[in-house]
Amino acid sequence: MDEKLERYIRLLREHISATCEGMTRKAQGALGYPYIVPSSPDSPYYSDTLWDWDSYFAGITFAQLEADSGCQGRFSEYEKGSVLNFFAFCGEDGSMPICVTPRGDALKIPGREEDRPGNMHKPVLAQQIASILKRNVRDTGWIRQILPKLEAFENRYLTQYRHEETGLLYWKDDLAVGVDNEPSVFFRPENSSGSIYLNSLMIRELKAMGYLMEMLGDVKAANLWRLRAEELIYAVNRHCWDERDGTYYSVDLNLLPVVKGQWLHSGAPRDYPCLIMRLDSWTSFLPMWAGACSREQAERMVLRLKEERSFNCRAGVRTLSPLEKMYDLRASNNPSNWRGPVWGVSNFLVFSGLVKYGFDEEARSLAEKTVLLFGRDLEQNGCLHEYYHPDSCEPIVTHGFENWNYLVLNMIAWLENRPFVDTF
Repeated sequence: MDEKLERYIRLLREHISATCEGMTRKAQGALGYPYIVPSSPDSPYYSDTLWDWDSYFAGITFAQLEADSGCQGRFSEYEKGSVLNFFAFCGEDGSMPICVTPRGDALKIPGREEDRPGNMHKPVLAQQIASILKRNVRDTGWIRQILPKLEAFENRYLTQYRHEETGLLYWKDDLAVGVDNEPSVFFRPENSSGSIYLNSLMIRELKAMGYLMEMLGDVKAANLWRLRAEELIYAVNRHCWDERDGTYYSVDLNLLPVVKGQWLHSGAPRDYPCLIMRLDSWTSFLPMWAGACSREQAERMVLRLKEERSFNCRAGVRTLSPLEKMYDLRASNNPSNWRGPVWGVSNFLVFSGLVKYGFDEEARSLAEKTVLLFGRDLEQNGCLHEYYHPDSCEPIVTHGFENWNYLVLNMIAWLENRPFVDTF
């Protein structure tokens, strides 16, 4: 490693070790268990709210901190507490909010009908629980207590958010999907986005359910959940893989129904269930992270990842290709901007997929870029930010944002050939 990289690694390691506990909160108000938030108490943003996938990815960083320090279980009460707090707000039908505050309010939109079903907690709960369990395989009692609601949560996704013709999952709308303004979801009609991002999350979620059920001694149920994962992998490869471009895309499900007995077009009615949305987003690489593609498919995607006119940039991986007309680097919190800026979590998940498929050279390059990006910011500004300019590496918005940016610590462990904690 060169001198600058080594200096930034030391700087980041010291900073993360000194500040990581700032993302933990004691039980307060409606949140009856300790939990994890995206930022430290002195940050003006995200200071007391429990968020869904944020708490999961922050927990992966905490696991790396435990591995590095040898202090097993240091953060376990906050990881478990985050899960248990969400289940306290889980309905019997499996519905669960995206975020919760100590005041007990979830994400609400002025003027929106409260009884209209919308998006719910992202499908990362089983993954979060599995990640905790892998570090303490004897601690299953708390999982058994929440298991009925966990199964209801997963089944709600598979029934209420599933497109019958394709077998793919879709977002109800564009509210708090995580990648807020990603064009395949943003401002689209309800129930129309067969998101490759959502379906990749769900593939990993179903695999995690298989692991949990096996660890709980129910092999039959474990095999059933794993079969569901394979069925979704089949649907993703059938409908989202584009052989022409050599990548995965989200699909448009907003097609008019074929009406029996209708004269118009009756000679050759529509016989395809969706349309590919050829939008070059970082989410196209998530099937590698999910383990849903073949080696040959991964090789083709890696070629696209290296294209400097598109994804490859100084800061890592652009979240949207600049060749897309929607490319935009403006600073925004509502929505957060995923139309080009580089995020820590997108860099990490693409890195994780590269590691999974053995693309070590490309993984090393991306990890080093991420270290340099965050190390430079920390050295110049004394903190990290939410997202960055892909070419200048300058922070764009939200100073003091920690959360999944600390996954750089996991990348550092991999770079140094030490035990590396990945997502489940």
